[in-house]
Amino acid sequence: MKELKGLGVAMVTPFTKNGEVDVKGLKNLTEHIIQGGADYLVVLGTTGESVTLTKEEKKIVIDTILSSNNGRKPVVLGIGGNNTREVANQLSRTDIHGVDAILSVTPYYNKPNQNGLYEHYKALSESSKLPIILYNVPGRTSVNMLPETVSKIAFECRNIIGIKEASGNVEQVMSVIQQTPKEFLVISGDDALTLPLIAAGADGVISVVGNAFPKEFSAMVNAALNAQMEEARALHYRLLDIIHLLFKEGNPTGVKEVLAQLDVCENYLRLPLVEASDALSDQLRREMIDQGFLS
Repeated sequence: MKELKGLGVAMVTPFTKNGEVDVKGLKNLTEHIIQGGADYLVVLGTTGESVTLTKEEKKIVIDTILSSNNGRKPVVLGIGGNNTREVANQLSRTDIHGVDAILSVTPYYNKPNQNGLYEHYKALSESSKLPIILYNVPGRTSVNMLPETVSKIAFECRNIIGIKEASGNVEQVMSVIQQTPKEFLVISGDDALTLPLIAAGADGVISVVGNAFPKEFSAMVNAALNAQMEEARALHYRLLDIIHLLFKEGNPTGVKEVLAQLDVCENYLRLPLVEASDALSDQLRREMIDQGFLS
C-alpha cells in the first residue's frame, strides 16, 4: 500500500444553509485537495462529521467524492463503531467499488481492554474484503490501544496494514514503529506532530489542515519523507499556529471556517457542533494574512 504514504486528507462534509449535504461544495473541496497534491482521500471520518450523517447522506458523500476523484487518488473509507458485530456486517456488505482501504476507529464508550480491542479488530479483519487501517484516538474514544496490541494485530491479521495514531504521545508512536513489521504503515493522526513523527519513521499523516492547505502541507510531508528537513521545518512552522487555531473550538469547526474564508465551501456544521466564534474567525483570518494565504 505504498500509495497510502504521504498526505491523506480527512475530508470535511460541506453542508448547505438548510442543513443538507452540499454536493457542489464537496466537488469543489475534492478538486481543491487533489489539485493541491494530496496523496489520498479519507472519506467519512471524524472530520467529516460522519456520526451525524444518515445512511442515505453517506452514500451521497461517497458517490460525489468517487465521481469527482475519478480514480485519480486512492480513497480510504471510514467504517467503525462500538458494536463489533454491526461494524463487521457493514464491512461485509458495503459496496467497495472505487475504495482502496478502510479506516476503522477503536470502539468508543464501551471502554474495552486490550484483549477486547484485539478481538474486535480480528473480527473486522475476517469480515473485510479490503485492507484495514486502525485508528487510535483516545481523546475521543476513552480507550488507548497500546503498542503491544497494535503489534499483535499487525503480525496476526495480515489485511490490517497500518494505523492512524492520534494518541498525541510521540514515545508511544515510536514504540508502534519499533514493534510492527517494516511494511506496516504508521500514520500520524496529529497535524502538529507530523514532522517529528516522520523523522522517527512514520509514513505520513491523515490530516485536517490538508483540507485547507493541501499544497503546503503536502510539500512539508513529502520533504520530510525525503529527508529534506530544512525545507520541511520551514513549512511546518509556517502552518503550526494555524493548526493550533483550527482545533481551538473543536474539529471541524476551525477548518470549515478557513475553507469558507478561502471560498472553497460554506461554513455550516451539524449540532451538537457549532460554527466558529467571531473571535476565532478573526484570529484565523489574521494568521492567514500574516502567512500569505489571504490578502
